[in-house]
Amino acid sequence: MKFTKKDFLWGGATAANQFEGEFNKDGKSWSVLEMMPYIKLEERGGMPLSNSKLSKEYLEKSFENKEGLHYPKRIASDHYNRYKEDIDLLAEAKIDVYRMSIAWGRIYPNGDESKPNEKGLEFYRNVLTYCKQKGIKLMVTLNHYDTPYTIAQKYGGWMNKEVINMFVKYAKTLFTEFGDIVDYWLPFNEINVCSIFPMMSATFPEDHPNVSFDQLRFQTLHNQLVAQAKVVQLGHEMLKKKIFGCMIANMTNYPMDCNPVNIIEWQKAEQTYRYFYFDIIAKGVYPTYAIKMFEKLNVKLDTNEEEMNILKNNTVDFLSFSYYSSGIIGKKEADQSGGNLISMGKNPFLKENEWGWQIDPQGLRYTLNDLWDRYNLPLFISENGIGWDEKLNDKKTVDDDYRIDYMKQHFMAIHDAIEDGVNVFGYTMWGVIDLVSTSSNEMSKRYGIIYVDYDDLHNGTGDRFKKKSFNWFKNFKETLEL
Repeated sequence: MKFTKKDFLWGGATAANQFEGEFNKDGKSWSVLEMMPYIKLEERGGMPLSNSKLSKEYLEKSFENKEGLHYPKRIASDHYNRYKEDIDLLAEAKIDVYRMSIAWGRIYPNGDESKPNEKGLEFYRNVLTYCKQKGIKLMVTLNHYDTPYTIAQKYGGWMNKEVINMFVKYAKTLFTEFGDIVDYWLPFNEINVCSIFPMMSATFPEDHPNVSFDQLRFQTLHNQLVAQAKVVQLGHEMLKKKIFGCMIANMTNYPMDCNPVNIIEWQKAEQTYRYFYFDIIAKGVYPTYAIKMFEKLNVKLDTNEEEMNILKNNTVDFLSFSYYSSGIIGKKEADQSGGNLISMGKNPFLKENEWGWQIDPQGLRYTLNDLWDRYNLPLFISENGIGWDEKLNDKKTVDDDYRIDYMKQHFMAIHDAIEDGVNVFGYTMWGVIDLVSTSSNEMSKRYGIIYVDYDDLHNGTGDRFKKKSFNWFKNFKETLEL
């Protein structure tokens, strides 16, 4: 089968805190995920990230590290020192677009400085310019789970409205410095995750003892939504282009069965975990079901008419989302499988990877049709891929036929969605070069078509090796044959 959409953008994605390393070099400050130690999991599918562990007391033990623990994201894949080698490999693979993030703490280490850190700007200018020299388009995320921890210490995180102004200042600096280089901008990665784990956004319950957890998480979300809308407004004014999207952790589910009780349960879950976020970003208003949810949870957002107008008048130009797997929902709780930061109901018709993520290419076609029909905005798949525990073989490669099959099946689903009439213009595979997992904090959970020679404790050379999927993807780009 031939992929017929000629101008479709095929690419790969990484995140600064999972990929760069050199976590405190050249003036950079720490982020929450760089303060999370490696914990050996009892079994695949375990989840060291949890609300109980993401406390300031737990994280601040990392400053002295008296226990001698390993912190994987501080070394990550050492992209900071090897970026030219990495970009050369992306170009060799015929990547059209590279989705990367900029670490806020490299540009404004404390968030409240009057001037940016020149060393940080220099690094990203070098990376972005080299990508352009290699003919690679750029999609840049401003905040990929890396609000500087200093903002938590001094301002109490995103509960403080002043952080909105800091973020807009940061965005203005990036638009000024790199507005002529970057092709697409995403203010936040998976913005909805802050309503589950606000601590990943450096917003901690212990800093707000008189506030319920529901109030904390939804106020954090609201303030980030306002910040995103302000950044979109600023970007449109400064750059005069419609190149601003969002990024949602998409959690596609199916009804457990056709029992009407389970259909209603599924519908409510779709509203709560998916449409709620897309509705605000695409339509600029809180839907009525969200307002009802707030009433039931006794959540009273600290907002005003000006903020609501900013949300209404500065919606995004396109929708982007992560899609890895799907689950099922019913009135009776289903057996659980792994998922992107939260578990999902097991579907007996689907196979799983080692971490329990259910492989569902048709779910991507369904998701694309669903979002296009509902919002009629261009779509971009900003994360998709399969994690696997892999080792180099004697030929210094990995025969990852399972990844080739995964990509092929999902690419066919994209093709079919386009044939259905969906306007989807690009795709970036997650962790195109191996990096440290956000959720499991492992190096061994590998997504890339390029192998990085580090284990979970960062033993190894850090050298890069092409997997079998690298050559498959390169051939696909050259022929568009599936």
